[in-house]
Amino acid sequence: MAYVETNRPISAIFFDLVNQITALVRKEGQLARAEMSEKIGEIGVALCLLVGGAVLLIPALVILLQAAVAGLTAAGIAAGWAGLIVGGVALLIGVALLAVGVSRLKARRLVPIKTIERLQHDAAVATQRMWNDNGNPERAA
Repeated sequence: MAYVETNRPISAIFFDLVNQITALVRKEGQLARAEMSEKIGEIGVALCLLVGGAVLLIPALVILLQAAVAGLTAAGIAAGWAGLIVGGVALLIGVALLAVGVSRLKARRLVPIKTIERLQHDAAVATQRMWNDNGNPERAA
């Protein structure tokens, strides 16, 4: 295990600190870019799924709804009521699907959580290291 050197001049400690912070910021920037690229990819996939699903479902839905109205009419329900029942059910299902799609695009899902946690951890380590370098003869982590 390495021990913290307690006889270093302040200039050496400051130089090490600046070098380590520079490297840390560079690495954290790379992590943030990678995580944001991942989040942007998730948004793209979600949007493609929404658009593709809508394009494919519209004609199929129209045909199925017409068949449902015809089926209810054949069962003895008036055509107007059959259309209202089928339209109401389709409306409820459509609203539920839109709600799920919108929830997947919420801003809180786009926050780079891993990067924030990593930055908080790095700040705690840097604080501890500064405390140790200021004369406390403790082991470096």
